[in-house]
Amino acid sequence: MILEPLDPGPDHALPGELLTEVTEVYAANREFFALSGDFPDPDAITGAQVAVALADELAQPGAEVLLARAGGRLVGLTVTLAHHPHAAERDDPDPWIGLLMIAADRQRQGYGRELAGAVEDRFREAGRTGVRLAVLDANPEALAFWTALGYEEIARRPDLQLDRPCRVLRKPLAR
Repeated sequence: MILEPLDPGPDHALPGELLTEVTEVYAANREFFALSGDFPDPDAITGAQVAVALADELAQPGAEVLLARAGGRLVGLTVTLAHHPHAAERDDPDPWIGLLMIAADRQRQGYGRELAGAVEDRFREAGRTGVRLAVLDANPEALAFWTALGYEEIARRPDLQLDRPCRVLRKPLAR
């Protein structure tokens, strides 16, 4: 798997072909977006909506969007944050995984595990000692995925975006 940072350029516009690829990954994850409520109609996610969502992600200080490719094809993406996005949580020393998504036709083939491991390796190499993420309470499949990778629940609280109940998970990153 090859990771490449998403760089929308100075005008913040993604090239059309890349936006189409990323939109296909988002649209193929209809069940997640129906659950999350991040898009008004999870059956009709558009390139324009994805472009806005990515711009919003990248507007966060320390945010990075990483595209995961295998065999030349976009198989997934992740959004990472160097620090918790909420000012009241700045004492949290860990980076965060804000989103990890695999193309629906590539799920259950090890790409999610590989992408999560690559993100952890990047943080480890940067000297970070742990990583956190939040899982929607209503998403037991995601909770099972992350706990199978060694993440443990450390808190329960609503998310910042839509006040949805979440579980905060953390994984220590051994050197």
